[in-house]
Amino acid sequence: MISSDKIYGLVLSGGKSTRMGQDKGLLAYHGKPQREYLYEMLSAVCENTFMSIRKEQESEITSEFKTIIDDNAFKGPYNGLLSAHKKYPEAAWLVLACDLPLIDAVSLKRLIEVRNTNKHPLATSFALKENPLPEPLCAIWEPEALKQSIAYLEAGNGSCPRKFLIKNDVDLVFPSQENALLNANSLEDYKEAIAKIAKV
Repeated sequence: MISSDKIYGLVLSGGKSTRMGQDKGLLAYHGKPQREYLYEMLSAVCENTFMSIRKEQESEITSEFKTIIDDNAFKGPYNGLLSAHKKYPEAAWLVLACDLPLIDAVSLKRLIEVRNTNKHPLATSFALKENPLPEPLCAIWEPEALKQSIAYLEAGNGSCPRKFLIKNDVDLVFPSQENALLNANSLEDYKEAIAKIAKV
């Protein structure tokens, strides 16, 4: 049994990266594949960390990284999220998508510090002040949120995790680093992220 106070880390790296034109998890913003960079960052702040991957990616991952293979029961990011929840249903998951090249350890620690296990919101999520909507792929999902997500999806509500969080009790956190939530989904986004990293 995993205490609800304990957090597992999950790098969502099983997407097809169609807009980028290449695997976003393999892009090297920080001198190594992004999925490995995020895994190491999560490992420093979480009890346990995993990469969420497709079955065909399994041979690419060395044994130093623990993986959870998507079981394809659901579409989109929920595929990885709920595959992880199925394997460890009592865990809270700190989830990071591979298209967040500027997320940093300071921001992750802040997210964990403000998580309120007494109030029991379904999630603790980063958001932008100018557009205060939850960022579901840079958030801590409580076990109850993922349990309710299954019913939400099975009821035909669509497969968008942000819409689920918007409709439920979520604590929003605004990152202190201005560009922490920069989303890199295209080649142009990639170039912008590289330029910002070079200025740091």
